Amino acid sequence: MSDEYPPATPHKTWLEKISHLLTGEPQDVDDLLELLREAKARSLLDTDALSMIEGVLQVSQMRVRDIMIPRIQMTVLPKDAPLESILPIVTESGHSRYPVIDGDKSKVIGVLLTKDLLARVFENKTLTVQDIMRSVSIVPESKRLNVLLKESRTNGNHMTIVVDEYGQAAGLVTIEDVLEQIVGDIEDEHDDHDDENYVFQRSESEYMLKALMPMDDFDEYFGTQLATDEYDTIGGFMVSQLEHMPHKGESLVVNDLKFEVIKADNRRVYLIKLKKLK
Repeated sequence: MSDEYPPATPHKTWLEKISHLLTGEPQDVDDLLELLREAKARSLLDTDALSMIEGVLQVSQMRVRDIMIPRIQMTVLPKDAPLESILPIVTESGHSRYPVIDGDKSKVIGVLLTKDLLARVFENKTLTVQDIMRSVSIVPESKRLNVLLKESRTNGNHMTIVVDEYGQAAGLVTIEDVLEQIVGDIEDEHDDHDDENYVFQRSESEYMLKALMPMDDFDEYFGTQLATDEYDTIGGFMVSQLEHMPHKGESLVVNDLKFEVIKADNRRVYLIKLKKLK
């Protein structure tokens, strides 16, 4: 019998760990993120690449309701409006697509593309919005973002109407909204930075907040006294209270208000859900 023993198995490198993780049985997402952050610490991933990977993982866990633009904030067009009459609305808002409604915002029956409007507005003075609108894509509030993104790429729908359990329009979501969860905010010349757009009311007790909302504006809007010299924004308030950069899903309860991080990366918080507990 040979006296030789097989060589000792060396410890696995981080790359071997990732290979095993991806080719073996499904593992916890937190374990995967730990390995990716280790790769970033070893300068094998840069900060932006890590943020985008984290964003992809977040998208797979988020649902349409988490990022949709609420119905009350939608810019809509009546189905029977003459094309010339809607030009001021389109010019002022600067969007490329508009939900078309039948009566009120809860009933969306189509989508008007600005390029279709410009091509037809001077062609026939009797045309209405309904004459040139396109079919509308509809999804439930519970649909996962990664599934929506895949479907949008397949069918070419850049705007989707989100409906509630009663089939009424609850809001809308665009491909840009989904992509922003991965790459961060996408700014364009039409983005509105007015203070009033920091808050999106979803119900009597629930709100979506942009993390850049100034604390003074928050206190004025909600009748609170949370502002101090230690932070300027509601995102900074959460970082200060939690004493670390919050991750998606982390929550905080202060004075009967529950704050939950909806969108964040390793650099900043982007979107917060606020719920009044009483």
